[in-house]
Amino acid sequence: MYIEQRIYSLTPGGVAEYLKHYEECGRAIQEDLLGRAVGCFTNEFGDLNQLIYLWSFVSLEDRARRRAALLEDPGFKVFRGKVRHLLIRQENVLLKRALAPTPVLQTNFEKSI
Repeated sequence: MYIEQRIYSLTPGGVAEYLKHYEECGRAIQEDLLGRAVGCFTNEFGDLNQLIYLWSFVSLEDRARRRAALLEDPGFKVFRGKVRHLLIRQENVLLKRALAPTPVLQTNFEKSI
């Protein structure tokens, strides 16, 4: 199992506009092709004006196939065009599971999503 962490640093005040466009024309396409996100988060402390997405993939091949399909989707290209001016920086980190979750951790995590 892999978790991809994607951090989008946005222009000051850009988070609300980005999320508006995402809800209107990006989210349904992205979740249809990538699956349901583990979550979308903002920072309470530290760097501001960021969105942090977590996506789960079974394998690197699964991720490559799904990401390729997303980048080819015409509707998602429209979404990217609407938010491109808001992006300052993008960081991607691919996390590989080191331990299986304990039943308590898994239960708490499942309750939170």
